[in-house]
Amino acid sequence: MSASTLHWPTLPLMAKVFVVAAFLEAFTWAGLLVGMFLKHVTKTTGLGVSIFGALHGGVFLIYLVIVITAAVILRWRWWVAVLAVLAAIPPLVTMPLEIWMRRRGHLVPRG
Repeated sequence: MSASTLHWPTLPLMAKVFVVAAFLEAFTWAGLLVGMFLKHVTKTTGLGVSIFGALHGGVFLIYLVIVITAAVILRWRWWVAVLAVLAAIPPLVTMPLEIWMRRRGHLVPRG
């Protein structure tokens, strides 16, 4: 399967799980950033930090487990797995990583 044909229906299940985890990790990061803006800049509410802080913490840990599982099942090279872990640290980087991985063919098992 070439990288150009890696559309959602043709992705392996583990790749789909990784894509969803990458999206959720980025989404909760964005929510946490908005919550921090509301709490520290506008000083209106800390509710966003409370909600998205907990959500992001949980999703981050789940993302790490999914990355390790995907790295084994999809037979990623070590540096691809390290890159996937590191992408979760700066805000919103898991989304461009997922796009790059899809284009480079890292979301299908290596043969």
